[in-house]
Amino acid sequence: MVGDPIEGQVLVLTAAKASVPPERLPTLVDRAQALLGPSHERYRREYERCYADENLEVFLVEWGHWDELGDDLDLNGRERSAVRRAHEEQLLRIGRRTGQEAAFESALEIREPVCIGTGDDRDGRTGN
Repeated sequence: MVGDPIEGQVLVLTAAKASVPPERLPTLVDRAQALLGPSHERYRREYERCYADENLEVFLVEWGHWDELGDDLDLNGRERSAVRRAHEEQLLRIGRRTGQEAAFESALEIREPVCIGTGDDRDGRTGN
């Protein structure tokens, strides 16, 4: 899908640690993106954006936010944890790349990240 917020390498790493089948994780992340994409402007208004580039924006949200999103997505506990972890791992990877890893690790002690793809298809529709 265009606008995927989570890199393939992050999905592989997360799947190795998650309690969901590795082939299931990309589908779960896509479902989350389909929910988050249309809410992108709301996230911009309501939450701190800690990173942005041409393909992705990352917001820091209150702890427990992924529990609410998991309910909206009808995810079980393991699925919810795997998707949240994928978003965390993506932020940490960005932190290593940009020299902000320590700051992002500190932020993750009290908040959760939400990564939203900002490509042409951020609302979850498949591109042509």
